[in-house]
Amino acid sequence: MVPKVVNYPYVRTPKVAFMFLTRGSVLLSPLWEMFFKGHNGLFNIYVHSSSNNWTETEDSVFYGRRIPSKDVEWGKVSMIEAERRLLANALLDFSNQRFVLLSEACIPLFNFSTVYSYLINSNHNYVESYDLEGPVGRGRYSWKMNPTVKINEWRKGSQWFEMNRDLAIEVISDTTYFPVFQNYCNGSCYADEHYLPTLFSLKFGETNSNRTLTFVDWSKGGPHPTRYTRYDVTIEFLEKLRSDRNCEYNGRSNGICHLFARKFTTHALDRLLRLAPKVMQFNP
Repeated sequence: MVPKVVNYPYVRTPKVAFMFLTRGSVLLSPLWEMFFKGHNGLFNIYVHSSSNNWTETEDSVFYGRRIPSKDVEWGKVSMIEAERRLLANALLDFSNQRFVLLSEACIPLFNFSTVYSYLINSNHNYVESYDLEGPVGRGRYSWKMNPTVKINEWRKGSQWFEMNRDLAIEVISDTTYFPVFQNYCNGSCYADEHYLPTLFSLKFGETNSNRTLTFVDWSKGGPHPTRYTRYDVTIEFLEKLRSDRNCEYNGRSNGICHLFARKFTTHALDRLLRLAPKVMQFNP
C-alpha cells in the first residue's frame, strides 16, 4: 500500500508527520496547539496511545489522530512495534516526507517554520547510533542474534528519531533484522535503544547523521532522564537548550542541533505557554 513512486502526476506540498508515542493523552497539547497554529497543510499528526481512555476535544489538532494502538511495555519490543505502527499509518499519506517520533513529555524548541524548514531541507536522517562497551551497550547483546547481527555490529542510541520517507518504508518492510529483535531482544536488552541504531548502522549509514534531534539529559544517571518541572523552565534554560552549536547540518556547521527536548512534566506547562511566544517565537 506504500508504492515507491518518484514522479507523482500532481503537485503536492511536502508535509512533516509528527508521531506521538504516549501512555495516555498528549499532556502538553496546549503548547503543541500553539506550535501548530496557522500552519495547516504542512503537517499531519499521529498518536499511538496505550490508554483506551485517550480523548481530545473536537477543536484540538489532536482530535481523531489516534491510530489503532496496542499496549506498550517500557523497554520491550512492543515499543518498536508501536513505532512501526506509527510509521505505517503515516506512510499512507503520500504527502508525508519526513517522520519524527515524539512523546507526551516532548516540547518543540523552535517555531514551526524553523522546524519545518530544517526537516524538509535536510539531506540526512537523524537516528543516533554508536558502539558502546560495557553492560548498557554490548552487554545487552544476545549471542542468539548471530550471524544476522554480530556483536561488532550491535549499536545503541536514542529512541527518538527523525527520518525521510524512503527510510521509513525500509523500516516497516524490514523482515530480516526485526524478527531477530522480536525473538532475542528481551529482559534487559531494551529494544528501543538498539533496533534502529543497529539497523541504520548496518544498512543506511551513508544517509544518517548519527545524532538525535531531541535533547535528553542523562547526566544524573539511572534508567530515566532528568525531568523538568515549572521551576526549571526559565528564559535562560530554554535559550541554553536552543543554543547547542556542536553539530553539522547538510555538511556544514550549524547553529541548531536540537529541535525538541524532553522530559517535561505538566507542572511546567503554564510557564512554557507564557515563555514560548517570546523565546521560541510561537504565535500566541
